[in-house]
Amino acid sequence: MEDVRKIPAFLRRDALVSWSYRTAFISDWVNLLVQVSLFYFMSRVIDATNIPEFGDAKGYLQFVAVGIAFSAFVQAALGRVVAAIRNEQMMGTLESLLVTPTAPAALQLGSVAYDLVYVPVRTCLFLALMTLVFGLDLHVGGIGPAAVILFAFIPFAWGLGVLSAGAVLTVRRGAGLTGIAGMILVLASSAYFPSEVFPGWLVGLTTINPLSVALDGTREALLEGGGWDVVWFPLAVLVPLACITLVAGSFTFRAAVVRERRRGTLFLY
Repeated sequence: MEDVRKIPAFLRRDALVSWSYRTAFISDWVNLLVQVSLFYFMSRVIDATNIPEFGDAKGYLQFVAVGIAFSAFVQAALGRVVAAIRNEQMMGTLESLLVTPTAPAALQLGSVAYDLVYVPVRTCLFLALMTLVFGLDLHVGGIGPAAVILFAFIPFAWGLGVLSAGAVLTVRRGAGLTGIAGMILVLASSAYFPSEVFPGWLVGLTTINPLSVALDGTREALLEGGGWDVVWFPLAVLVPLACITLVAGSFTFRAAVVRERRRGTLFLY
């Protein structure tokens, strides 16, 4: 309980830091809107017959909107977890935090507490904005099932982020590898393109990609109006994978901290 009470302090600190850089905060939304505008104009030249139909929702913009939201979440989950640990390391505060009576799990959770709140809110506001500005046809009844799928996907992505953070503690400037991993996860999914357009050897990977599983379930819920029955398959896939990534990430992070402490290089960046 002592560690749990520290989480709001991390959250408040990161929220104040983020808001102190208002230009970066606002540019994040501007970049997202520019990306949406780009895909909007792309949707006007792409043949809608090549895009899977979800109920009454047709067209590329309907298809890609959910993909944009989830891919942005993946990039944020991977990049910001690594950046949080990396920033502590570069500011010289990581070692100070680790010598306090704070469990590594609490440190990991506290470092991303702000993003765990901000990113889902950002995703929901993005979809709402798409509906208002571009007329995205979302089924209100699918919001609940879609939220369940999203919150099942969050621990999986966070586990990957903690795993990457542990690797960066040892590799130092290895954040680029995290970006590549996130890009591969997004590109080898149905985020931007239907799996039918991929080469045969890649279709199999696409269907078992956890991101594709989450996307397909979310599209069925939000675009097709699927009920709670659409959440069971994504949950059956995402929950075990989330447990695996969380355990692997926690083990890797602890092992990296122990190794760097033993070598006396924890403060190096």
